[in-house]
Amino acid sequence: MQVHQQYKQEVTNELYSILDYWMQYSIDKTNEGFVGKIDNNNNIDSSAQKGSVLNARILWTFSAAYNFCSNKKYLSAAARAFEYVRDNFFDKNYGGVFWTVDSKGNMLDSKKQIYALAFCIYGLSEFYIASKSDEALQLSIELYEAIEDRSYDKINKGYFEAFNRDWSNADDLRLSAKDANEKKTMNTHLHIIEAYANLYKVNSSTHLKNKIVELLEVFDKYFIDQQTFHLKLFFDEAWNEKPGVISYGHDIEAAWLLQQCAEIIHHEEWIKIYKDHAVKIADAAAEGLDKDGGLWYEYDQSNKKLLKEKHWWPQAEAMIGFFNAYQIINDEKYLQHSLNSWQFIKQYIKDNKNGEWFWGVKEDY
Repeated sequence: MQVHQQYKQEVTNELYSILDYWMQYSIDKTNEGFVGKIDNNNNIDSSAQKGSVLNARILWTFSAAYNFCSNKKYLSAAARAFEYVRDNFFDKNYGGVFWTVDSKGNMLDSKKQIYALAFCIYGLSEFYIASKSDEALQLSIELYEAIEDRSYDKINKGYFEAFNRDWSNADDLRLSAKDANEKKTMNTHLHIIEAYANLYKVNSSTHLKNKIVELLEVFDKYFIDQQTFHLKLFFDEAWNEKPGVISYGHDIEAAWLLQQCAEIIHHEEWIKIYKDHAVKIADAAAEGLDKDGGLWYEYDQSNKKLLKEKHWWPQAEAMIGFFNAYQIINDEKYLQHSLNSWQFIKQYIKDNKNGEWFWGVKEDY
């Protein structure tokens, strides 16, 4: 139990350290909202563009922080993020949200990336829990309805990736240059179900619950490889897989997150299935663990080559995913994986000089 208490204390301290860093450096004092870019020495680029996903994540983070500890300064930061998202990212003409705006808040990239709409639902619903703002709740429902109306595949189920500003079909559907240009991706579906589950906490409609159940079915049927328990990442509209890489970070993220979604809607059958999946997916993700406790980024299946980088976010997901597996079956090896992930973060990812975390390290650290 002493190990648990020490772990809890250390990650709680780190939580407040990260939140305080963002309170100190990320608030845009030149324009509004939050800055788009800070370099490694904490120099702010006040001309940098701003992304809807970053701002929705800031909104969620400070809202969740307030919901965790009731510190009013976090609610104030969340309110700032809410106002910026509402005033600058929402498309008043066509609905949905823009992908990016410039440093002054003017539309830059107007594409409708469903991943971004999902993150805005996630942030807005968490802000509603914190503030009881009816406007935030209504905006999150509006985005939910936009996803269902514009992105849902009525023939094959699932959701299409992206559209032009006017919701016409887009040629480039990718979140980033490294992604495959395919119509359906695991990553976007994972964050849709995460957003829908968070919205369900405050808007428990039967329609929304049915959509979450359907997404759990889609993951079980298409995205989870029932032989290896790695996650399949890219598909065309008819669910034909486009094989590429194994992403260890997405594996361990999905392991705990899908179980949590089943728990939020209190669906006993899917809770049982996803608890079983969570352990098997954690075992699959553990194939990417290095002897130093870090989780390698991904494995290229076609070239049979490991990408020898350790990015920050797979380590954070590993802390949660392996601890969750430990909670399910009480096997100490999963607790050790989680502790090793935290140890790796402390040793190689935490920036003890300038605060916050580095993006990641290469094989030579």
